[in-house]
Amino acid sequence: MEKILIIDDNKSTIDALSQIISEKGYTPISAYSAEDGYKIYKSSAPDMIITDMKLPGMSGLDLLKKIRTEDEAIPMIIITAFGTVKSAVQAVKLGAYDFITKPFSVDEIEIKIDKALNTRRLALKNRELSLENAYLREEIGHEFSEIIGQSAAMQTVFSHIKKVALANSPVLILGDSGTGKELVARAIHFHSNRKDNPFIKVNCAALAQGVLESELFGHEKGSFTGAIRRKPGRFEIAAQGSIFLDEIGEIPADVQVKLLRVLQEKEFERVGGTETLKMNARIIAATNQDLAVLIKSGKFREDLYYRLNVVPITLPSLKNRKEDIPLLVDHFIGKYNVETGRQVREILPEALSALKNYEWPGNIRELENVIERAIVMSTNPQIRLEDLPDKLVSDDIRPSESTQGPINTPGSLVEIVNDFERKLILDVLDENDGNIAKAARKLQIKRTTLRYKIEKYKLLGYNGESD
Repeated sequence: MEKILIIDDNKSTIDALSQIISEKGYTPISAYSAEDGYKIYKSSAPDMIITDMKLPGMSGLDLLKKIRTEDEAIPMIIITAFGTVKSAVQAVKLGAYDFITKPFSVDEIEIKIDKALNTRRLALKNRELSLENAYLREEIGHEFSEIIGQSAAMQTVFSHIKKVALANSPVLILGDSGTGKELVARAIHFHSNRKDNPFIKVNCAALAQGVLESELFGHEKGSFTGAIRRKPGRFEIAAQGSIFLDEIGEIPADVQVKLLRVLQEKEFERVGGTETLKMNARIIAATNQDLAVLIKSGKFREDLYYRLNVVPITLPSLKNRKEDIPLLVDHFIGKYNVETGRQVREILPEALSALKNYEWPGNIRELENVIERAIVMSTNPQIRLEDLPDKLVSDDIRPSESTQGPINTPGSLVEIVNDFERKLILDVLDENDGNIAKAARKLQIKRTTLRYKIEKYKLLGYNGESD
């Protein structure tokens, strides 16, 4: 049971808050001064703190500063009189989670406690998943450190990498753009007995036909205009290592013929040369295209396809492994904190929900770009919903300035509208047996919008699984 420390020199306030907290199923702990509250914080490790601003001796603001030097994660809510709201706003800037003004309502206290604890739970869960993922990567091998995921689909990929790494057979990596095909190719190489030899990458789509042939096989001096000296090709440079042919579906027909010979005979000649050279590198190819369709249209050789497709590995799209999104977000937050010098600690629940509800046509590469942008643009220690691109958040769920922050007062228009909306959504969900798709149609809003509002209002039991 989660513990909440209440610090106030007024016994009536402590009794009222203790009753609210107990009825919510949490354990209240009380102190009548900041000094005593700090001692209890050190000995009892509460899950959150509610403290009055004005206290005998050390003030609530001083206590906030003291605790924040030791613990940045524990949520702290400041209680203040209505006339000192400016001081409470200052407290929020110094790291308080939120504030409430006296006199306060039971509903207001309950909502803010639930929201603070939910944010803490999410942060702890993300940290737990991050540690678990780090452990899994360490178990599989340090070369997987850039491949993030503990979903069933990714565990299958990890298993295939380990099995195929020790063989010498060609590997064909399939998957949409941005799914991490090059990372998988590198992992295969670095888990093989070739790991001490070169890993050579060739982007077949980025090179013109004549240039690609020269890059792969090399050329002799004078073999074409500009060939002022002999140049070894990538197959020679790879030697006993691995060569990664990215976007293999873009290789021109005449180069396909030569590549087929390399796969069949393990030999080739440089452009303009007569000396036959042996090829000892392992070939790993990748494509985001359907090679079967290219074969039917005459753009790709069927015999080459079968030579390349000895061991296929298919990477799942991000929309099919959304349970990995929190891990990926945590990884990219750490990466771009280092690169930008920022100190973003977490992503807020509503922002993470928006990420999970998006379809990610650009896959992991697109997610990485979104997190990098959010960290660069944000001035807060958290990634919030408003830090995300508009395409991820529809206008009817993006909070306006009037609904953000902790300054809403009980009985305000915003709270009245929110309460009406919450009850309406509950009624429509109940009418449709919890089916989100049907409820969204009835409400004439998008399913992603409805999922966001379900999380926003913490409508337990309606988690999106029924649509």
